[in-house]
Formats: sequence, structure tokens, C-alpha cells
Amino acid sequence: MDEELRRLENMKQYENALYERGIRLVAGTDEVGRGPLAGPVVAAAVILPPDFLLPGVDDSKKVPPKKRRELSDRIKERAVTWAVGMVFPPYLDDINILNASREAMRIAVTELAISPEHVIVDAVRIPGLHTEQTPLIKGDSLSISVACASIIAKVERDLVMDALDDIYPGYGFARHKGYATREHLQALLHKGPCPVHRVSFEPVKSMMGGGPHANQGLLFE
Repeated sequence: MDEELRRLENMKQYENALYERGIRLVAGTDEVGRGPLAGPVVAAAVILPPDFLLPGVDDSKKVPPKKRRELSDRIKERAVTWAVGMVFPPYLDDINILNASREAMRIAVTELAISPEHVIVDAVRIPGLHTEQTPLIKGDSLSISVACASIIAKVERDLVMDALDDIYPGYGFARHKGYATREHLQALLHKGPCPVHRVSFEPVKSMMGGGPHANQGLLFE
């Protein structure tokens, strides 16, 4: 446990530096779902109390699904405030996936019940956000606030994909969450795209008559 507490304290170095400047309302934000062929990109933002420590918090990709759900519930219970932003196709296709990711994070931050004084962002800067920002590469591994946001975002996106599986059965959304697994690709070939597929991603684009651009989105989970 001592080693875990040391890891978590190390993940608070960016937050602690801001607290030392007198900045108390520090938000972390992160997004999930850039790579899938279907469904939204989802972001979360969270403001944690300065004394926050929760064993197990890490980049959401490193946390098993059941543990993610447990951690998400506990983060929400202890957070000062949290919020989620989502961008769905076809708007996602209209503005491209990078801008959709930024927009989802902007929505999440602006939906917080209490406005942050500073935002730690995973990797990118959020346009149109009139708050001081720290873009942090691999922020979900380095900042406890960003890690907590990544966990909430991942859990919320999984819930959305479970719901979309009921609305658009036969694609397996509840299992692969929209990623380009073999099951998903076979369903696409058999059924064709549905309204939540990303028509700017291959192979969906070619199926819609847009031509081959196989460098985007074709990621196996």
C-alpha cells in the first residue's frame, strides 16, 4: 500500500504545484473513443478535493472494466464536481475526430457545476475555453485529475455503447464498443453501416461510396 500511495502522490505533482499557487479548483479532463468506427467520442471533466487519494486510480486503459466502474462511482462521490461531454456522428464526421475530441472536452469542462480556475488537459489545448490550461502529454498517467476523468469517460462511453447495442442490434456494440474487431467488420459487411457509424472512417467511408482511405480508424482492440 505504501508503494501505491507513493504512486498516487506522484500523480498529484501537477495539482499540488497549482495548489501551492493558491489555485484550488483544478479540473482534469480527458476523452475516450477516438479510434472506434462507431459511437461518440466522450470526455469527462472532474474537480477533485486537494486531499483526494483513491487507490487504483490510473489511466483508464490500464484498469480492468469492473474496477473502472467501481472507481468511477467512488470518484463521482468524492469529487467537488464532475461532468461529461459527448460528440456523436454525424457531427463528429463534419468537424473531424481531433476537433470532436476537443469539443467533447470543452463541453465537459463548461458543464461543471463549479467553474475551474485551471484545467489540466490530456495532450491538447482546448480552443474556446477561457480558463488557464496545462496540456499534458500522457496526462492520464501523470495527473490524478486527468486519470479520474479518463475513468469516468470510459465508463460513460461503455454505457452509451451498451445502449446503442439495443437500438442497433446485430453489430455487437456492447462487446467491442465500436472498435474495428473482426466481429464488427463482419457485421458491417453483412448489414452495412448504421446511423452511429463514422462515415469519415474506413472501411465505413468506402461502404458509403467515399473511396479508400484506410489509414484512419481501422484499429483492432
